[in-house]
Amino acid sequence: MARSQLTAPTFSFSLPQLSRALTGFAQTAQIWRTRSAGRRALKGLDAHLIADVGLTHREINQEAAKRFWQA
Repeated sequence: MARSQLTAPTFSFSLPQLSRALTGFAQTAQIWRTRSAGRRALKGLDAHLIADVGLTHREINQEAAKRFWQA
């Protein structure tokens, strides 16, 4: 029985393209983390601080209810 030979996979993209893609993903993940943290912080504000930033409780709740990928 003949032995099959293993060959390295070939890719149709270059290293710079992969680097750009990974960098873009990392930047997107950072934006998502920042949004999530900001929305958690909004939920923790008391009435005095909410009034100071000029938002209503309804606006706070609407923003806090958004998913991390939603702008």
